[in-house]
Amino acid sequence: MLFVNLAGVALIVLIVWWFWLYKPQEKVVSENDTVVTVESGTYTPSRLQVAAGRPITLAFLRRDPSPCSEVLLIPGLEISETLPLNKRKSIKLPALPAGEYEFHCQMQMYQGKITVS
Repeated sequence: MLFVNLAGVALIVLIVWWFWLYKPQEKVVSENDTVVTVESGTYTPSRLQVAAGRPITLAFLRRDPSPCSEVLLIPGLEISETLPLNKRKSIKLPALPAGEYEFHCQMQMYQGKITVS
């Protein structure tokens, strides 16, 4: 009985950490050499940090054949791009003001964030 209770508490702690406390590391984008890989249901890196007021080009490499990974949306910038399978697709972003811009697939199952500071 004690083992079951301890396992339950450990599972609750893990769920709280994963859904509310875990923050993936941000990748600082200083040059136009960042490649975001779309694979296994995720964007890697999923959090990008860019400097405000400078245009930047991000490259997306889609390795996931699922239809959900095919479209990249950045709603805050009104960007919608189709990502070809196993080929890089460059996305040019204009000089952005400080803020956060989310990017995701059309079903919002794959999610990422661009932080501009």
